[in-house]
Amino acid sequence: MIKVGFIGLGTMGGPMACNIASKGNDLRVFDIAPAAVAKLVARGAIAAVTPRDVAASSDVVVTMLPDAPEVEAVAAGPDGILAGLRPGSVWIEMSTIDPGTSRRLGARVRAQGSDMVDSPVGKTAEHAVSGTLTLMVGGETATIARVRPVLDCMGTDFFHCGDLGAGHAMKCLNNLLATTLVAVNAEILVAGAKAGLTLDVMTAVMQKTMAWNNQLAIAYPARPLRGDFDAGFMLKLAHKDCRLGLTMIHDMGLTAPVGEATLAACQEGLDAGYGRNDVGVLLKLREDPAGVQVRLPGHTP
Repeated sequence: MIKVGFIGLGTMGGPMACNIASKGNDLRVFDIAPAAVAKLVARGAIAAVTPRDVAASSDVVVTMLPDAPEVEAVAAGPDGILAGLRPGSVWIEMSTIDPGTSRRLGARVRAQGSDMVDSPVGKTAEHAVSGTLTLMVGGETATIARVRPVLDCMGTDFFHCGDLGAGHAMKCLNNLLATTLVAVNAEILVAGAKAGLTLDVMTAVMQKTMAWNNQLAIAYPARPLRGDFDAGFMLKLAHKDCRLGLTMIHDMGLTAPVGEATLAACQEGLDAGYGRNDVGVLLKLREDPAGVQVRLPGHTP
């Protein structure tokens, strides 16, 4: 049994924490939403008063938060993680943030005699529930081995990407590419429908060419092609991840004009009021001005 502390019990973090508890670990949790904490307490977790309390009571601390400012907020101050970390403990940072933040915090953690691993996740909330997330891990091999039993509670696809920060770098670039595919698929499907092509014809041809991609194969049929734009992965989070990926690219002195266009498409969706919708709402964003809809047979908005 491992003493684990979990901070951030949202759409992804809540089920991830549940899976840690279900494997028999001693779990202490913290979130600013009392209802989220109550769900975990009902599963046997102990509610913590502050992030410091979480860290002081845990061998492994996990954070799963919206962005870097939230991660830094729970880390700093007299009630923060850094104030409570015990020597020899490990902090696993699983949010989607920039690699620079994780490396900077990691240096402070190591200075206190503890260590840090970054492990942002891939896939969906459904995979968070089933414990089959993709884990993109950065950190020292020996430290990762120590926390591998905790990571294995949450994911089944494990990738050691490199040193601390490499996991966050991989996640930012992965999500920029994934969102780019969502955006360009929307443009092409709507253009095809406007040209008189059916969805069946377009997908049949694309499956036999280099145009095929997992967004068309999996994500699009699951939601947007059914007229379902309810939140799975919210557009505002896709926008944030694209911004992080582009900032990382620019900081290396590189350019990414296609990625910039994707960020602009996401911003267009936010401006249209779709921020809390699924990222697949970019299809609707293109459909409305075109006066066409692209749907699977039997599905209407």
